[in-house]
Amino acid sequence: MKNLFATASMTLVVSTLASCGQAPEAADKPWIVDRFDDIKVIRYEVPGFEELPLAQKELIYYLAEAAKCGRDILYDQNCAVNLPVRRTLETLYENYQGDRDCAEWKALEKYLKKVWFANGIHHHYSNDKFTPEFSEAYFREALATIPEERFGELNDLREEVCRAIFDPALYPTKLNQRAGDDLLLTSSSNYYRGVSQAEAERFYAEMAAANASDPEPVSYGLNSQLVKDPASGRLYERTWKVGGMYSAALERVVYWLEKAAGVAEEPQKTNIEALISYYRSGDLKEFDRYNIGWVRDTLSNVDFVNGFIEDYGDPLGRKASWEANVNFMDSTACHRTEVISENAQWFEDHSPVDPAYRKKEVKGVSAKVITVAMLGGDCFPATPIGINLPNADWIRKEYGSKSVTIDNITYAYDQAAHGNGFNEEFVLRAEDRERMDRYGKLADDLHTDLHECLGHGSGQLAPGVSSTALGSYASTLEEARADLFGLYYLGDPKMVELGLVPSFDVAKAGYANYILNGMMTQLARIEPGKNVEESHMRNRKLIAEWCYERGKADNVIELVKEQGKTYVVVNDFEKLRALFGELLREMQRIKSEGDYEAGRDLVERYAVQVDPELHKEVRDRYYALGIEPYGGFVNPEYELVEQDGRIVDVKISYPANYVEQMLTYSRNYSFLPNIN
Repeated sequence: MKNLFATASMTLVVSTLASCGQAPEAADKPWIVDRFDDIKVIRYEVPGFEELPLAQKELIYYLAEAAKCGRDILYDQNCAVNLPVRRTLETLYENYQGDRDCAEWKALEKYLKKVWFANGIHHHYSNDKFTPEFSEAYFREALATIPEERFGELNDLREEVCRAIFDPALYPTKLNQRAGDDLLLTSSSNYYRGVSQAEAERFYAEMAAANASDPEPVSYGLNSQLVKDPASGRLYERTWKVGGMYSAALERVVYWLEKAAGVAEEPQKTNIEALISYYRSGDLKEFDRYNIGWVRDTLSNVDFVNGFIEDYGDPLGRKASWEANVNFMDSTACHRTEVISENAQWFEDHSPVDPAYRKKEVKGVSAKVITVAMLGGDCFPATPIGINLPNADWIRKEYGSKSVTIDNITYAYDQAAHGNGFNEEFVLRAEDRERMDRYGKLADDLHTDLHECLGHGSGQLAPGVSSTALGSYASTLEEARADLFGLYYLGDPKMVELGLVPSFDVAKAGYANYILNGMMTQLARIEPGKNVEESHMRNRKLIAEWCYERGKADNVIELVKEQGKTYVVVNDFEKLRALFGELLREMQRIKSEGDYEAGRDLVERYAVQVDPELHKEVRDRYYALGIEPYGGFVNPEYELVEQDGRIVDVKISYPANYVEQMLTYSRNYSFLPNIN
C-alpha cells in the first residue's frame, strides 16, 4: 500500500489453479506456449476487444506501446548488470552458428529464458541468483565465435558479464531481508549505490522530519536512486524522469502517453497529462495529483497503470519498480465487486479490529472486474491477479481507492491447470476436494475482491504514526492484513445475504486451500536449504502457522500422516474463521500503532523458517506430478489499420512464441544504455 500499485497493492496467484501439470494432453494445450525449469508460459485472450469503439481500441494501442517502453528500466532496477547480461545472451542467441542441440546450448537457452522471465539474473520470486547449467568455458568459446562488431559496446563489459553469471559470490541475492544484516549492502537491486542501510534510513528520516507538518506527504524516495559520492561521502538522489536517470526510456513512454491523451476523453485526458507532467518533472506532488485524478475516475471504460509503483524490491520499502498494465472493464463480471464496494461501510463497521482503528467514513471505494489488454514492466511476464490503488495513506483516506480483479488472467490460469493431479495428491478428504472443485475459483475470486477492494483500504493509522514505521516487515504485514480481511469476511453470513455465495461451503473451500498452501504446498517454490523470503509467501505462512499454533487446543488444524505422507486438514472451519478475526485485530493494531517490534516478532517467528523434512517431502511429491509452480504470459499484439491516412481499426492477434516475443521486445523497446 505504498504509492500507486505498490507493496500492499497486489495479490499474486498462489492457488492450485496457478499450477499446471505434465499430463499427456498438457503439451498440446493451446494455453501453454512454453515450459522450462519451474515455469510455464501461458497465452491469455482479450475477450471483448473487437467490440470496443474505435477510439477505445486506439487508446489501448497507445497505452500498450507505453507499457512496453519501460521494460529496460525494470531490468536495471533489479540489478545494475542485468542489461549487459541480457543483451550479451541475446546477441549470442541470435548469431551463434554452432551446435544448438548439445546439452550446454540447451542449458544456455534455458538460462536466457529465465532471465527474460525474471527481468534479470535473479529468480522473480525467491530473489536468488540463477545458477547456470552450462560452463564458463563453453560460454566464452561460444562468444568467441561471434564477430566482435555484433557486440558493440558490450565487448568492454564481457568480463563483468561473465563474473555476474558465474561467480556465486557476486550479486548472490536481489533482495535480502535477513534480520541483522545490512539489507542494502547485501542486496543486489540497483536502488542504492554505495549506501548503507543506516545511512539511507537517516537520509529519509531527516527528509520526512523536515516536512512533518505536511498533511499530504509525498512518498519520499519513490522515484530515485540514492547514491553516495565516494569522494565526499555526500548522499544524493538521481531522479527517474525525462532529463534524469532513465530519460531515454521515459521519453518514449511519454511519447505514447501523449498519443493516448490525444484520443482520451475527460477526465482521463487530464489524468494522462498529469502523469506526463510527473514524468517530465520527477515531482512526486505531480504523481499524487495523478493518483487523485485516477482514483476519482470511475467512469472510463479503458484504464491503465503506468509508473514507478512496486516497492517489494527495496528492502526499505521506499523505491518503486517500474510497471504497467492496460485494461478495460468486464461489465458482465462486475456485479460481485459492485456489491462489495457498495457495502464497504458495513464491512468496515463490523470488522473485528479495535473500533479506534476503523475508518469512521469509508470514502471513494470503487471496484471492478477487468480484462487486461497489455502487461509491462514488473507486471510481465508474471502478473498479479488483483490490484488496489493508490497507496498513499492520506489519498486513500481522503479520496478512497480503486480495486480490480483481472478475470481473463485468472481464466487463463484456470484453463492451463486442468488435470494436474494436485488435489488428489495433497488434499486428504474427499469432501474437501469436492468443495475445492466446485467452489475453488469462486472462493479465490472473492478472496481477491475482498483483499483488494476492502482489505488494503480498511483501517486507519493512529495520529502521528508514519506509514513507513514497520520498515522492512511492512510488505509482509500489510499483505497479511489484507488477506486476513478477505479470509474473515469470506465466511461471513453477510456474503450469503448479499447473494455472493450460496453457503459457507465456499469459505470452507477457500480456507482449506489457503491453509494447505500456507503450511505446505507453497514450500515447493523454495530451493532446498532456503528460508521463506518473498513477502506474499511469508504472509501466507505467517497466517497459517499462527492459526495452527493458536488452534492446537481445539484441534482446529491438524497435520495428519497417512501412508508416509503429510496432509493438512482443517477440522473446525468456524473456529478457524474466529482465529482469522483475532489475528486481523492484532495486525491492524500493529499497523495503526506502528509497532515495529511486534510485527517483526510475528514475521520472524511464523513466516520465515522452513522445516527441512517437510520441505523435502513437499518438493518430492509436487515435482513428481510434473507441476511448474510459477506461471507467466505472452502478451497479445496490436496493429493499427489505416485507410486513406486514417486509422479505421486496431487488430489483435495472439502470438504463441515466447522466445520470439522477448527478442522482438528487446529489438524494438530497448532504449537505455548498458550501464545507467
